[in-house]
Amino acid sequence: MTPGEHAPDPRGARSPAEFLARLQALKDWSGLTYRELSARAEARGDVLPRSTVANMLSRATLPREELLTAFVRACGTGPAALEEWRTVRRELEGRRGYGDASDPGEAVPEAPDPDPHPVPEERHPDPEGLGPAHEQLPAPEEPPASGELPASEQPPAPEEPPAPEEPPASEQLPASGEPPVWPGAPADEPRNPGPGARFRIRRLLVPAVAVAALVFAGVSVVAFLRDGHTGHPPRTPTAPAAGDVRIRVVGTDFCLGERRGTRSGQVYQVPCAAAGVPLYALAEAGDGRWRIASDHPDYGAGCSGLPSGGRVPGAPYEDSECGDPTRVEEFSLEPHGTPVRGYRIVPAGSAPPGGCVTVVGDRAAAWSRLAQAPCAPDAAGQLFDFDRRD
Repeated sequence: MTPGEHAPDPRGARSPAEFLARLQALKDWSGLTYRELSARAEARGDVLPRSTVANMLSRATLPREELLTAFVRACGTGPAALEEWRTVRRELEGRRGYGDASDPGEAVPEAPDPDPHPVPEERHPDPEGLGPAHEQLPAPEEPPASGELPASEQPPAPEEPPAPEEPPASEQLPASGEPPVWPGAPADEPRNPGPGARFRIRRLLVPAVAVAALVFAGVSVVAFLRDGHTGHPPRTPTAPAAGDVRIRVVGTDFCLGERRGTRSGQVYQVPCAAAGVPLYALAEAGDGRWRIASDHPDYGAGCSGLPSGGRVPGAPYEDSECGDPTRVEEFSLEPHGTPVRGYRIVPAGSAPPGGCVTVVGDRAAAWSRLAQAPCAPDAAGQLFDFDRRD
């Protein structure tokens, strides 16, 4: 915040994109980082996770009013300026029929008028363009019983089908129940397949067996991946112990880390060969609980945790400064499976109980983020081990 410089004015915004640009200017004016904005909001009793602020400023859609309020207050504006931001947001929302799913620079298109001649649900449109003549006509009424129709109006007598000809003796089904010859086959072809027929049968069976083997292999791979493995041989997980660690996602080549150059503190699964930002260490917090300390090359020491007491659904698992009373920064590291397959990172004292730190999204892809989610019975995406880091 530069002394004597006025805060950006939202009243000049004519579109959601311009409104977001002024919000970014407001953050720049405040001089606060995402971490500092989140901490100031928490001190006021507002919920403003750093990742939410970053997502809000990177989008071109109007933020929710409660999110806007928490952000503008954290930037250090007064009540009058806050009301101006709210007023401009409401005007933009009403002026363009704006909604979260609409394009930021356009009004929401009106729904087309209903078809004045809709097709009833139980009928189908004419598929071949044959018109009304294609529709089934009602059955003609029977003539009255008092008399017969004139001969000119009587329908022609249906032709009787010709009597089936007696098949030749060579084609009759024998008494033994042997099946008939397929159409097109020579009449004198022997009933029992010869060497050529057996070769054709083998030639058809080989691809069928190969396809069945591929299907079985695919099902096995899916089951293997579903159990939390990605083709790696089972390894004995390293039990938690105080000291420097590399936190690995069980059954993968991924480790936990941040994206260098961003300020959100969001933790992702990254290739272990590229992990190292930040460096992690375990510290005992008493009563069987642990702190996961982080050492970031740009932001220094911190702690992994969940913002807002973990009460936000899908709260992001992120690194931030230690000691914030509004964050969950202590965890139980609970073994899972017999024998132990890995350890769950369970938030201690989180507002919704029964949550686990989880890899969400595509668990087989790098840079999938971590967040709080309900602990699953199979612990998919929820098992970690703690390799010693030299």
